[in-house]
Amino acid sequence: MSVNSIASLSTVMAATQTNQDIGVAMLKKSIDAASNSASELLSAIAAPVPASNLPANLGQNINTIA
Repeated sequence: MSVNSIASLSTVMAATQTNQDIGVAMLKKSIDAASNSASELLSAIAAPVPASNLPANLGQNINTIA
């Protein structure tokens, strides 16, 4: 193997590693952004209304014919 081919291979390997590092960093940022969006959506959900004003028999049967 000549010195030029070794230098060329080293340069290509360094560029490949840099590209992979950039890709991983961008993936981490997109995962963080998705996580933040999901947590904001979950926090925006209103608390359930207590069923104290509803009749006791409501929700006991499922209409499977309709």
